[in-house]
Amino acid sequence: MAATDTRAQIVEAADQLFYERGFEHTSFADIAAEVQISRGNFYYHFRSKDEILDAVIRQRLENTQAMLDGWEAEGAGPVERITSFIQILIVNQTKIMAFGCPVGTLTSELAKLGHPSQAGATGLFSLFRHWLARQFALMGHKPGDADQLALHLLARSQGVATLASALRDKAFVEAEVQEMCTWLSAQTPGRLQ
Repeated sequence: MAATDTRAQIVEAADQLFYERGFEHTSFADIAAEVQISRGNFYYHFRSKDEILDAVIRQRLENTQAMLDGWEAEGAGPVERITSFIQILIVNQTKIMAFGCPVGTLTSELAKLGHPSQAGATGLFSLFRHWLARQFALMGHKPGDADQLALHLLARSQGVATLASALRDKAFVEAEVQEMCTWLSAQTPGRLQ
């Protein structure tokens, strides 16, 4: 197996384990066992768990940007693109109900730990915030208003993800997604108050 393949597998396994178990409760041994490599080979690629965390955050940023770029390419307009963001709660419903939002859980855990990588993890929220604000601006909202709408939607989706994990109630998630879509349609030009 090529070194780049092994490194990528380590990052992928760590990403999944950090999501399912948490950063603090995932050890080098857990990741090495998941990838089925020796600890020596593992240390060849990463010298610390913090190095792995930084690689996981970089990968999440790249994957999130690729997802947003895909929504840009596929969505007919900003309402459809924002709807894709809202629908991610349905698309990933099973995982969210089991483990919460991957962005929210990691960011919260790193904040509790006072971890220096928290800023990088928070960058994932910033990526969503700026993208959503741009979509609301494309709908005709002033920049400040667009940013407030973006924060509102981001906060609401995080709240739904948190409650989905706590309640494990599929009907709740589906009802909240429908409510967010209804709210979004009320923000369209011509319906602005």
